[in-house]
Amino acid sequence: MSSALSPKIQNQIAMLQQMQQQMQTIGAQKAQYEMAVREAKRATEELNDVPDDAPVFMSVGTVMMEKKKEDVLKNLTEKIETLELRIKSLEKQEGMLSGKFEQLQAQIKQALEGKTQSAS
Repeated sequence: MSSALSPKIQNQIAMLQQMQQQMQTIGAQKAQYEMAVREAKRATEELNDVPDDAPVFMSVGTVMMEKKKEDVLKNLTEKIETLELRIKSLEKQEGMLSGKFEQLQAQIKQALEGKTQSAS
């Protein structure tokens, strides 16, 4: 069947598959960032219940270091903001890619329908 398809349609199908893979990659990245945001928000909530003078530890690479509660909260807030910006950026990419994907899919469908109608 693939030999009956024009090179243009074969190329469009390959592009469609590539876009699909990109959308899956973006979706996976977005899910990772969303999970990290949830974890950071949960840590922030837990820290808010801790007295200001309580010892607080933060993971720095492979080492746990004692830090001031306010510094840890500031760090978590910055992390959340950064991740949320990344999520918004990925959502934009996802939207643009999805639009292109649907457009290309419609073009391929139209070309294939035209081909089958002319063959019958």
